[in-house]
Amino acid sequence: MSGPVMARRGFLAAAAGLAAAVTLAACGGAGGTAAAPEASSAPAAQPWTFTDDRGKKVDLDKTPSKVVAQVGAAAALWDFGVRPVGVFGPHKLQDGSKDPQVGNVDITKVTGLGNVWDEFNVEQYIALQPDLLVSSMYENGTLWYVPEKSKDTIEQVAPTVGVMLTGKTATEVIGTYEKLAASLGADMAGVPEAKARMEAATKELAALKDLKILMMSGGADQMWVVNPPEYADIRHLMDNGLDIVVPGKVDEGGFFQTLSWENADTYDADVILYDTRTQALKPEEMMKKPTFAELPAVKAGQLYPWRAEAPFSYQGYADFLEELVANLKKANKLP
Repeated sequence: MSGPVMARRGFLAAAAGLAAAVTLAACGGAGGTAAAPEASSAPAAQPWTFTDDRGKKVDLDKTPSKVVAQVGAAAALWDFGVRPVGVFGPHKLQDGSKDPQVGNVDITKVTGLGNVWDEFNVEQYIALQPDLLVSSMYENGTLWYVPEKSKDTIEQVAPTVGVMLTGKTATEVIGTYEKLAASLGADMAGVPEAKARMEAATKELAALKDLKILMMSGGADQMWVVNPPEYADIRHLMDNGLDIVVPGKVDEGGFFQTLSWENADTYDADVILYDTRTQALKPEEMMKKPTFAELPAVKAGQLYPWRAEAPFSYQGYADFLEELVANLKKANKLP
């Protein structure tokens, strides 16, 4: 996701030495054995088409069955019933447990192609013989966590679908993943119940409109105040009643305002929601910053998690909103 770790892709070199591998995969995989022809009695495959948020239309002879997805996309699709064969992006923590960004994906049943920025095992990707790659986008046309240096090779292997996150509301993004999952043949089990939970939690936000809320992320030397219009989840919160601080000045790119910890008191707030992603400082670490520790919201114990990587699914947002509403109901407006 964007925010403090919003990296600019400055790698211009193309991946080398992989064209032969692409050709080999097209001929039947790494083992060089041609795929067996389908039995003549098999039902005729139905054409598949999907137009993504780049305006790019993908037309295939049959519905993709082997999907590889960036972890955020994989988490959303998984909740709708799609089971990717591979994922890339942060999905495993140092202790081997799941990174929260990967949601409900069973990482023991998917191939991990990369776990950090600029890491994508192209040879493994080719060996999976994928039919489709799905990724979120924070910049139009740029697939998140697809390295610039190997992008051209990756896009030769299988068609790609990009789902835009910025400039969209959460319901719009969820709707895109719902449409994509349905087109891929997902059974959508549990969707009505999860959607009802999300809608019920969303309605409760309006009753919490009197609280002034600051949403932020912490780093070793700086803190970042997020700029709501750039985040689909925060737009959803504001559209449904929450009063969230909008920074008076934002950094280049528009995603946040950088402040020194000494200036952590720039904005007044009754509640602070902190970024829970792996790279962000934990509350106990932020409490070591004197100005932050003295903020009225912090002293009042009104410091709650912001699940910035909630999957864009009804289930993911039901969980996110139910926790948030429960926390905000405990908060009071400060003098």
